[in-house]
This record gives sequence, C-alpha cells and structure tokens, in this order.
Amino acid sequence: MSSEEILINVSPAETRVVIIEHGLVQECHIERESKKGKVGNIYQGKVVRVLPGMQAAFIDIGLNKTVFLHSSDIYNPDQEVAQAQVQTQESELVSTPTPIIPMPSIEKLLTVGQLICVQVFKDEMGTKGARVTTKLSLPSRYLVYLPFEEKINIALKITDPLERERLKKILGDQGGKGFIIRTAAEGVEEAVLIAEKKYIETLWQEVALDIKSAKVGSLIYEDCSLMLKSIRDFANTETRSIKIDSLEGFKKLQKFSEKFVPMLFSKIELHIENRPLFELYHAESEIQKALNKKVHLKSGGYLIIDQTEALTTIDINTGGFVGTHNLEETAFKTNVEAATQIARQLRLRNIGGIIVIDFIDMEEEEHKNEVMAELEKSMNLSGGKYKIGSFSPLGLVELTRKRVRESLKQQMCDDCPVCNGTGFVKSIDTICLEIYRELIKAHSDFSASGYLILCHESIANKMLKQDHVLLTSLEQILNCPIQFQIEQRYQPEQYHVVLK
Repeated sequence: MSSEEILINVSPAETRVVIIEHGLVQECHIERESKKGKVGNIYQGKVVRVLPGMQAAFIDIGLNKTVFLHSSDIYNPDQEVAQAQVQTQESELVSTPTPIIPMPSIEKLLTVGQLICVQVFKDEMGTKGARVTTKLSLPSRYLVYLPFEEKINIALKITDPLERERLKKILGDQGGKGFIIRTAAEGVEEAVLIAEKKYIETLWQEVALDIKSAKVGSLIYEDCSLMLKSIRDFANTETRSIKIDSLEGFKKLQKFSEKFVPMLFSKIELHIENRPLFELYHAESEIQKALNKKVHLKSGGYLIIDQTEALTTIDINTGGFVGTHNLEETAFKTNVEAATQIARQLRLRNIGGIIVIDFIDMEEEEHKNEVMAELEKSMNLSGGKYKIGSFSPLGLVELTRKRVRESLKQQMCDDCPVCNGTGFVKSIDTICLEIYRELIKAHSDFSASGYLILCHESIANKMLKQDHVLLTSLEQILNCPIQFQIEQRYQPEQYHVVLK
C-alpha cells in the first residue's frame, strides 16, 4: 500500500486528510474539534456496572456515554504468563497436549466502584459507546510499546527473514521488551530505532506517574492529532509529497518530522495557490460521491451500497453494460470490475463490520474463482484487517472488515428529519387513508360538530380534489363537515385532527 500523495486541509473547526494512490482518492479521514475521535486515548475510569452474562463491564471515563470493556480485553498477568508458556511449547514443538487456559470470570476481575485505567481502541458508533482495553499501548512511527508485555513482535508485512532478524536484534540488544516493530521500520537505521525506543519508554514513565495520581474521568494520555498522524501512520518511503494548506500546520508538521521522521521532512509542502487544495485534486467531489448510494462503474454497470447499523449490503448491476458475447461473459466482466471498486469504496467510506455482496449470478466456477481472487487482491491492497467468505448457495459473498472509527457517512451526515433515517416516506395515498381512519375513530370516541385537518398542502389537495367523492361520502357518514387548514411548516407525514 503506497501513499503517493497526502493532502491535508486545515480549518479552525476541522482537519481533513486525503490519501491519493494511482491518481485516485483512496482514503479520507476527518477530525472535527466538536467531535474528536478518542482512539488511543488513556483515561482513569471507574467500574459502574458488571455484566456476568456478557462477561463485560461498563466503565465511566468522564464521557457522555459509559464505555464497554470485555473480559478478553482486560490485562491479566497470570493469563499472559500461561499463554506465553503455551506459545513457547508450540515454538519448541513440545509433544504435550496444549493446555486449555480458562478465562477468569468478569466478577473475579472487576468490582463495581473499582478504579481502572483504560485505553480506547474503538470509537463510539451510533448508539454504541466506545470500546476500551486495559492492555495499554503507546504507538510511535516505527514502534508500538506494550508496557505489560515481554515479547518483541514484528509486523507480518516485513517478510525478509534477514531484516526481521536484524530489527529484532536491535531492540533485543537494547533490552527491549514489549514492542511491536511496525512495517515502517523496515530498512530504518539502528540509531533511529534506538532513539525512538528510548523516547517511547520515557513517555510511558510519564504516563505511569500520571496514572497513579489521576482522578476518575481524567484524560491521562491523548494520542496525537490527525494532522500529525498523517506523517506517523500514513506516509511511507513511497510517498512523493505531503501537501498542507495551513502555514501554522505546515510548521507543526516540519517540527514533528524533524524530530521523529527526518526522511519525510523534504516532502512536506505548503499549498499557497488561490485554488483550494482539495478542489485542485478533485478530492472535494470524490468525498461528495462517497456519500451517495450509487457508484458508477466504467463499463456502464453500477453498485448500490446500503449502510445500516447491523450490516452493509452491496448490490452489483450491469446497468448500461450489455457486453459483446453472452450474459455469462457480461456478468463476469462486471463482477471483476465491481470487486476492485468495492475494495476502494470500503476503504474510502471507511465501512467496517459485516458486509454482504450480491454479485451478478455466474454459472462457471472458473469465473467465480477469478472474481474472488480479484476481490481478495483488491482488499489486500486497500489495507486493514478483513476476512472473506466464499460464494454462498445463493450467490452472496460475506466479508468482515475491522471497524475502528465511524464511517464517512456517519461522520458527515445525520438521519433525515423526514424519514428518520429509514430512507423512505409514506406515500400520499397512505397518509390520506390514515386520516380517514383517524376521523372514523374520533367520531366513535367523541361527539363533534365538525373536524379540522391541519396538514401539508399535498394532503389537502389530494383529499379535496382527487378524493372529493370519498370525502363527501365520509362527511355524510359522520354527519358533520370536514375542513382543511394548510400548514406551511408541516411535512407530508405530519397532520393533526382537531375536533370542533
């Protein structure tokens, strides 16, 4: 995954970062001052509720919502030692049965009112609060420090055995314990890694001291801003440029880069042209397109992406693409193109959780295998943890993608005030029939000399003009007049029946 260009747009209320690869916007990150993400932050919390049935607890860390802590995310020294012994046996090929390590029940680990230090690893999404862990970690450019761990682990994307050994030896010779060596560390000089190791260990010492004196709900450690993460996490040796449109931000990036990532210092550029940075690279229009349900394919086909709280569904259609040979070939070519675009859209829109893809039906197994291979390849290039299933008997493909923060749609949009997020509204016919039923019910419950309907203009027009015969008939049944008053502020679904 190569970040060819990184664009950073800074305003007083918002910072946006766009990653461009192969000339296309592939990723968009947003951080708003009014709603900053909490991932990576460490808080002093208090247990407010223990749930044995879920093996979890709710923790108060001073936010609007309590956060969720599962028992598997609680650091337990005994558990870690036992697990390490099992891993040692496996690595040494010890021919003894692997012992089952029971997970202690949540009641033995936590009690209501107990103080506990936690770190957010998944932001709150929709109605769900953030998820936290007590297995604390501090990330830097090349390393992640795990103060409670003993082992040195290396990112799987570093595949060269000699390089893996070199990196592990550098930290091992320095007495390093509890580190993950990140992909960005590949090829980095020894002195740079040693300096970063010392820095992050010193930072942990400061955090550890703050933990001892922190009060409930206090923020102990705050992860760096999105602007600085663009260098720490997104940029790499293949990045050609990092463009930012803020002079103050430009200086901060240079200072951060000079201290932690000197190799990127010369790639940081200040955008000073009159034309906005995101407009120049067509990023603004791509972000707007990423909010649409419909995604057009070059062939003439299209995707329909439906996001719900439970899962995301993606439907592929041939649209205007009719092919040149037969239906099977048309379906195959559309599906292959869709597989590539789906991976890009999931990354751009930051869609995670369960995703169900309805590919166009194909008969040939070879075609199905090629579509799955293209989807696997594209998902791998797009980065992020994922799992892909095979074609189901109904022709559906299920996949899961790790979800850490809200999707682009959740960050930028609110539910429609008219349809309340359902994506549809009642038809005029349905609303008029509801009003008729309410009039009949009101007449059976009350004795009124007439009725006044407060409603939208479209409802009044339908009942007075198109349904005038039905309305007249109803007046005769109720033996009283029915009048209408148009309310300009009402939506079609809003109405009130007033007794006279």
